Amino acid sequence: MVFNTGAALLDAVVLAVVSREEEGTYGYKITQDVRQVLEVSESTLYPVLRRLKKDGCLEVYDKEFGGRNRRYYKITPEGRVQLNLYRSEWKRYSMRISEIFEGGENV
Repeated sequence: MVFNTGAALLDAVVLAVVSREEEGTYGYKITQDVRQVLEVSESTLYPVLRRLKKDGCLEVYDKEFGGRNRRYYKITPEGRVQLNLYRSEWKRYSMRISEIFEGGENV
């Protein structure tokens, strides 16, 4: 991707990905889902997950899978509030950028 990915956009995408699974999802799957829209490494993603947990947007639990524990991330009510804020801000932001790119007069 040509454009830089800021921390807020990455947080928003991670929250959106995690919110799709009612019972939560695990780190590797989050990474794969996020990579469908942004170029991101696991070493970048895990600090984001830790920060979102620290901020109260995600809760974490371990669950046995294939004889090993797998760490799952689940969005919290606070995380849903933050995601809705990101969604509304994204709509305003992307609409303004599209207007500029497409030559709109109401910029």
